[in-house]
Amino acid sequence: MGQLLGPDFPSDIALAVSGGGDSMAMLTLAHNWTRTWGVRLWVVTVDHGLRDESAAEAELVAEECTVLGWPHATLRWHWDGTGNLMDAARRGRLEVIGRWRGGLNHVLMAHTRDDVAETFLMRLKRGSGVEGLSAMQASIQVPPQQLPVPDSFARDVCWTASPPTPTPESAAGFRVLRPCLDMRREELRHYLRTLKGRWVDDPSNDNPDFDRVRMRRLLAVLDQEGVSVDSLTETAQRMGRAREALRRRLAACWHQSARLDRVDAPDGPVETGDIVIDRDGFEALERDTQMRMLASALQLVSGAGYRPRAEALERVLETLLGGGGGTLLGCEARMGRKDLRVFREFAAVHAQVTDFEARGLWDGRWRIDHPALRGLPGLTVRALGEDGWQAAGEKPAYRPPHHTARSLPSVWQGDRLIACDALGVGPGRTTRLCPFGQERFHIDEFLLSH
Repeated sequence: MGQLLGPDFPSDIALAVSGGGDSMAMLTLAHNWTRTWGVRLWVVTVDHGLRDESAAEAELVAEECTVLGWPHATLRWHWDGTGNLMDAARRGRLEVIGRWRGGLNHVLMAHTRDDVAETFLMRLKRGSGVEGLSAMQASIQVPPQQLPVPDSFARDVCWTASPPTPTPESAAGFRVLRPCLDMRREELRHYLRTLKGRWVDDPSNDNPDFDRVRMRRLLAVLDQEGVSVDSLTETAQRMGRAREALRRRLAACWHQSARLDRVDAPDGPVETGDIVIDRDGFEALERDTQMRMLASALQLVSGAGYRPRAEALERVLETLLGGGGGTLLGCEARMGRKDLRVFREFAAVHAQVTDFEARGLWDGRWRIDHPALRGLPGLTVRALGEDGWQAAGEKPAYRPPHHTARSLPSVWQGDRLIACDALGVGPGRTTRLCPFGQERFHIDEFLLSH
């Protein structure tokens, strides 16, 4: 914890505790650690509702927290049945914790060396490169939630105390900390057995339908051939160092070849939200850096918290290098004579219609407001679209390309276009780009952490 947070620790820290051996051991370790450092713990359990026993397991954690004297919250997450279950559960866990945490800026999770080795094998099976095979990071930043809090959230939370009030610092998201990454799973269970602690063995950990369970069994076989958890973990850590070097290479190349697009309006530059990359500079890069630059551009434009799959990314890259285009992650990329442009796909935003008075982020990255528009009745925010392009009338010389302009945020009153900065409609300066919801976005921080 000193390496992750010291020497000055926050006054309050959250712990995600499922009831399994790893997380219950982490709870006990953290409880003892607080005696020295005076940190207040906030324990949270996410009940995925996928097994009948999950509610009882959350209750076990709550009982242990009562004994130890720490507040506990049970959050319920509901799977919609789409996509990969394990991936959806992981994302759902972060989503509900992000909504619950209030002013808590750090959440501890009990991943171990065994988790690192299992993840390495799972990603090796999928053909992952350096990024996927890199070890889990002991500290990662989770961006703020961009989705509105659903009405059902209050019913899906059971807590003994409310977390601290949000602060300006907590608005930037929270950090997931993994203080047990250098520990083995059996070490933690031995610790609990010695202290006569309680935990629950999840039966899904023995279900071969899950990749992780099969990899766990495979590890026992590989260990007999000298391919141990420790050796796989060390390889993943070396991959992590390679990942850092490649990210720094990307950051240097980005500043030479890529930029966040703006059009030069009479009263100053207007952001379009597109990424423009110099074609000659891009084509001169080595293949891995090309993929990283394209992936970063797609994430920036879409606001996605994850990179696109390597196979899909390579297909789009091949098409672009041949002078074509493609769609991926809710974005479109087109190779022009001088530039590669990555922009929001109209199909991804055409249905996003919000109330102007709500003052929320549109498409998770646009802050839209202006004193001249406040109080006007019936204003909505949506993508410009073809009808907006036509309604704008004579276009200014600085306008963005038609195929990218259709996805721009615009303000409407019924069927009447009220404002679109990039086309010179309205009072001007009605929109401000906030990538990933961050008011103060730094491209280097993004490139070095994604």
